[in-house]
Amino acid sequence: MVLSGQESYFYQLFVEKDEKLVLPTVQQLFDQSFLASDIKLAEVPPCLLIQMPRFGKQFKMYPRIIPSQYLDITDVLEDSPRQCSICGQVAEYECKECYGQFGEGLDSIAFCQKCMDKSHSHKKRTRHHSVKLSIPPEFRMLKDHTPVPRIYMELFAVVCIETSHYVCFVKCGSGPDAPWCFFDSMADRKGEQNGYNIPEVVPFADLRWWLSEEGMNFLLSAKDDKVLPEITRRLLCDAYMCMYQSPDVMMYR
Repeated sequence: MVLSGQESYFYQLFVEKDEKLVLPTVQQLFDQSFLASDIKLAEVPPCLLIQMPRFGKQFKMYPRIIPSQYLDITDVLEDSPRQCSICGQVAEYECKECYGQFGEGLDSIAFCQKCMDKSHSHKKRTRHHSVKLSIPPEFRMLKDHTPVPRIYMELFAVVCIETSHYVCFVKCGSGPDAPWCFFDSMADRKGEQNGYNIPEVVPFADLRWWLSEEGMNFLLSAKDDKVLPEITRRLLCDAYMCMYQSPDVMMYR
């Protein structure tokens, strides 16, 4: 649920291309988009469908995008406890102009009172505009004894399109060890004009490796998409929508 008054589990990424970002992850684009759009989630959604920054076959902002296996939504939740980017204590302020200066992502813009005063006494940041964060009353009582929890959603499907039809990667279960499969509704065809398509489902055991740090390092060195296995290329180059779920929320929704 987005705080613009809409009730939706769909979100399209709106970002300006960062030329320094060679191999972006969904997490990086998600953080950039929420920062630029100035919106928050009212609560943890049971699922979240995220459309990539592309338009059909003609326009792709990035030639490859890494679907993050887990999406950290801690810093886009309204009225949820956050962690100071400097000392790790409970954050009380948010300064969007500090994005990327004290770390990466949206967790770099949250500060406790002490670190806010110290970091913004620097002449480069004296004119920054900060916003007071709302700390849940129940957490405020325990903040000195309880670490700030981080809230994640897990990737469960990726829908891809190259030319005329969609294919998808689907997680068969929940948790880090659940297997993945690849589904193509038009993998083969029998007959011509009056024929029919033959769908295919195949396991994709290597998906976690390609999305890992080791896999990303390989991709940074392999510039030519033609050296990638066909299924891998479709996942990384043709991703249209990434689907995330919160197993905890789905239990009671």
